[in-house]
Amino acid sequence: MSELSELIPVEAIRLDVAAPDWQAAVRTAGNLLVETGVSTDTYTQEMIRNVAENGPYIVIAPGFAFAHARPSPAVRRTGMSWVRLASPVNFGHETNDPVHLVVALAATDAGAHTEAMGALARLLADSDTSAALDHAATPQALRQILAGDAASTGTASSPTSSSEGGEAAAPKRSGHGMHKILTVCGNGVGTSLFLKSTLDKVLDRWKWGRYITTEATDTISAKGKASEAVAIMTSREIGRTLGDVGIPVRVIEDFTSTKEVDAALRDLYDV
Repeated sequence: MSELSELIPVEAIRLDVAAPDWQAAVRTAGNLLVETGVSTDTYTQEMIRNVAENGPYIVIAPGFAFAHARPSPAVRRTGMSWVRLASPVNFGHETNDPVHLVVALAATDAGAHTEAMGALARLLADSDTSAALDHAATPQALRQILAGDAASTGTASSPTSSSEGGEAAAPKRSGHGMHKILTVCGNGVGTSLFLKSTLDKVLDRWKWGRYITTEATDTISAKGKASEAVAIMTSREIGRTLGDVGIPVRVIEDFTSTKEVDAALRDLYDV
């Protein structure tokens, strides 16, 4: 059983839930965290406040919101919940509304759930698996899909002319040593890790892992770390919050899309 399914027990899954608005949808996901002993009501309010203060950046793919807040005393242990809505609701996102799936995360620290984020990104990026999750009839059936995290995701080709996707030429930018790309979200523990997973997948296919390192971080830390990096990838809302940090900021609308991240890297490195 994958780490992802271990973090989402059957009791933390609700299907075809009626919610009048995004606050109610996030509250339902938070209530499941409370009921399964993961967090307290305070954390649910922190998740709602995160969206109110930072905007709908948690809507990281079409129809999908990844609710979370910073690690705090309101988190008792790392865990997740899954809420599929009967009717989609709007979060106010420019491109990814309306939302029909809300997954909530409560984490004790920023690194406690990296593997699970990668697994979730792979599942939702695969169209067949995503469709199976959307049509699962029961929480038990949905959790079985989560436990079988072996789906392949969409392809992001290497930037070469080889039909077999051979190794790409080294990044042609000034400077020496490893390049760093930051993936940024409001709290540095949820959506930024999601985007980092997708970015790492593209870099692996390009065979650029030896040239570029990636780091997930929050908006405050990103401003201080920008001098160490060659670029930032983030949501439109967080990009506006960051402003001019002295390096390129590339907006990614769908954090599960290897195709979109591939295009951003091509633009960044002129390949």
